Amino acid sequence: MHPAQSSITRRAALTAGAGLLAAPVLAQPVCDLGLPGHVEGPHVWRDYDQDELDAAYNQEFYQPHTEAVNSRLSALSFDLRVRRGYPERVAYGEGADEAMDIYKAPQAGGPVFVFLHGGIWLYLDASLAGFAAEMFLDRGAHFIALDFSPVNELGGDLGRMADQVQRGIAWVARNAATFGGDPSRIFIGGHSSGGHLAGVAMTTDWREFGLPSDAVKGGLLMSGIYDLEPVRLSWRKAYIAFTDAMVDAMSPQRHLDRINAPVVVSHGTLETPEFQRQAQDFANALKAAGKPVQLVVGRDYFHQDMWETLGNPYGPNGRAALALMGL
Repeated sequence: MHPAQSSITRRAALTAGAGLLAAPVLAQPVCDLGLPGHVEGPHVWRDYDQDELDAAYNQEFYQPHTEAVNSRLSALSFDLRVRRGYPERVAYGEGADEAMDIYKAPQAGGPVFVFLHGGIWLYLDASLAGFAAEMFLDRGAHFIALDFSPVNELGGDLGRMADQVQRGIAWVARNAATFGGDPSRIFIGGHSSGGHLAGVAMTTDWREFGLPSDAVKGGLLMSGIYDLEPVRLSWRKAYIAFTDAMVDAMSPQRHLDRINAPVVVSHGTLETPEFQRQAQDFANALKAAGKPVQLVVGRDYFHQDMWETLGNPYGPNGRAALALMGL
């Protein structure tokens, strides 16, 4: 959890929606989408009522062991730092959260993988992502975990968060050679809300940052969100200041023409129905637009479990990352 977290805690998140376990309404059909005792109300988006939509954008309703996985990943990340050495901490901007952890490969000249953590745009930080570094280091790649501010410290503006991410990636592209990375082989990836931010980064015109348009050679988008329209109707509007302009600008699926590098989209079959649909729809849209895309489906994986597989060369995301980078 981010050290500067907002007053919205994970427990509060469970009930932040409009009465996720609201009292039954007479003469309406019973809902069977994982909300015990819930009776379906008026639809607010597609065939979801408010409670169903809120639950579909809250992994806690579908993964009962989130905290256990996060605790394990934290322990694995600490163990990695003890065994392989602490990463170099480097700032890419002037903000307190504008920094990154650089895990350097044993030899110079390797590709670079920049990872964007999740946490509903509010929680977690780069230190928790260190567990995945070892797989990349063992294949000769540098692994960078990027930090950025929680959205509640940015006025609820996802555009400001995306700007931090873009500036962080641009710093890596400009300075890769200084830590032994190959600036011509920069790849990015993100999980959950980090998957969304990675999707936004894939639509970036890097020429605006003084870089080649193909500065990023590929992206691994794990369990992310690619169209914010249903999200703005969910409980997440409690801490994100959605506007029409933000929804349009921050929805990668609406800007497929800007994507000019291979994309891998992944999700687990035990994630919420909306996270699965978002991944499938985005991959299908990319394919229809003639973009190089691969959809990776992790059978019987929950949301956080999919993140954990990034550190496993035989797991869905680890295997996909190595293939994307040609390793």
